[in-house]
Amino acid sequence: MTLAAFAFWVFAVSAVASGLMVISSRNPVHSVLFLILTFISAAGLFVLMGAEYLAMLLVVVYVGAVAVLFLFVVMMLDVDFVEMKQGFLQYLPIGVAIAGLVVVELILAFAAWQMPSDSEFAAASKIATRGSPLAGPDAPNNIEGLGLILFTDYVHYFQIAGMVLLIAMIGAIVLTFRTREGVKKQDPAAQVARRRDASVELKKVKSGQGI
Repeated sequence: MTLAAFAFWVFAVSAVASGLMVISSRNPVHSVLFLILTFISAAGLFVLMGAEYLAMLLVVVYVGAVAVLFLFVVMMLDVDFVEMKQGFLQYLPIGVAIAGLVVVELILAFAAWQMPSDSEFAAASKIATRGSPLAGPDAPNNIEGLGLILFTDYVHYFQIAGMVLLIAMIGAIVLTFRTREGVKKQDPAAQVARRRDASVELKKVKSGQGI
């Protein structure tokens, strides 16, 4: 059995098993962790297929979104962490086994990937410069092809899209922000400009009378 076939079976079995655990786990925290393992396994399969861009998209976007979802689960659900910690040692071997499986998957994914040589990169640059289709034996892979096109012909559109998304994010924060009364807030300008006379008051106390 070759390394690619072994990696495929490891990723496939892990993806199916972790996917079943997502819907069968009663604890939402465990379901989220198994869902992250499912995405990592699917990303490994995409790497074996040569779709590196989709693999990075799964890891960066979806795993990051699942992490945010995990925070919402912790904040919104009444999760009894004391009860969860009681069975920590009981599930520790399973957690170590899953962590080891993730490490093995990452090692297999990086072992199956090869760095393009200078001649291949030069050929890919010529193909992109001529405007020819990015397909052929000497053509770059997915990430190189997208990078060569995105940061040459469409670099201005890419920057404009980034500015639009930034403005949309700031606008959403401004529109959803609500000021609450009775909440103490800091005023850095007032704190910096504060003088000793405005914050300290000296009292002249006569001897024997106290305060």
